[in-house]
Amino acid sequence: MIILLLVLLVLLLVVTTLQFLKSRQHARQLDYIHHKLESIIEGGSHERLLLMSSSPQVQQLLTDLNRLLDVNHQGAAKRSKLEQSMRGMLANVSHDLKTPLTVVLGYIETLLHDEMVSKEEQERMLRTIHTKAGEVIALMNRFFDLAKLESGDRDIPLSRVELGEICRRNILAFYDLLSESGTDVQIEIPEELLHIMGNDEALDRILTNLLSNAITYGNAGGVLGLKLYPDDGRVCIEVWDRGKGIAEGHEDQVFERLYTLEDSRNRDYQGSGLGLTITKRLTEQMNGTISLSSQPYVRTAFRLSFPRQSF
Repeated sequence: MIILLLVLLVLLLVVTTLQFLKSRQHARQLDYIHHKLESIIEGGSHERLLLMSSSPQVQQLLTDLNRLLDVNHQGAAKRSKLEQSMRGMLANVSHDLKTPLTVVLGYIETLLHDEMVSKEEQERMLRTIHTKAGEVIALMNRFFDLAKLESGDRDIPLSRVELGEICRRNILAFYDLLSESGTDVQIEIPEELLHIMGNDEALDRILTNLLSNAITYGNAGGVLGLKLYPDDGRVCIEVWDRGKGIAEGHEDQVFERLYTLEDSRNRDYQGSGLGLTITKRLTEQMNGTISLSSQPYVRTAFRLSFPRQSF
């Protein structure tokens, strides 16, 4: 009986010792995790928690913490990129606002203090002031439009629309400008009716932006194209030219909010980073997509794609 008690006592002691050792090991591992996390957070490093443990629970904890660190790192990278974009945007917007306002103030000073200005010159200055004031209002309106689109405050009602009619209407709006420039216009619009769930006003704004870009920045190629076609349950519109195009590596970035590029095709995002972003947001609100492919002086094309409505 005494021997049995001794054996039980020894076993209990062994179990207690093992539990104590295991507890100490867990404590050391948790202490390592604490100090390592503290070091990563304070130093802002991209390190990860590396620890071999026989405990499935500790390993799972490490896996989850590393995933959290990855998310935090990605968020920090996005915040840094956004801050840089915002600084660039604010600099560009300040320039865009300062330039017309400087002209306006200069002409107003002249009109107020120079009594020798002729009536014809006064009229010319007033027309310029009117134009420059319109530029400032247009820039501010683009800001408000983007803010409403991204906040969801701007409701775009959708209805069944026929894209062939919309494409014809928008290309005709540029007929005089294209004729004056001698641009060769290649239009491909099928007789087949192609319907989508869209919004006339939003589609007009999208096509006006893309066509004016192609005219302004693709005129070196001497050709502008507009193509409408069905594609596997979708309806696509391509606006293309053979101008200087977009530099390699910027095809996707041109649609980013606040993205700016000095040698941009689009005056809107060249200044404030808004034009193509608004175009993309409007396209997405109609369940569409927009993409860009560019080979300078060969073919630069913006492609819109929408789900087709059959009935």
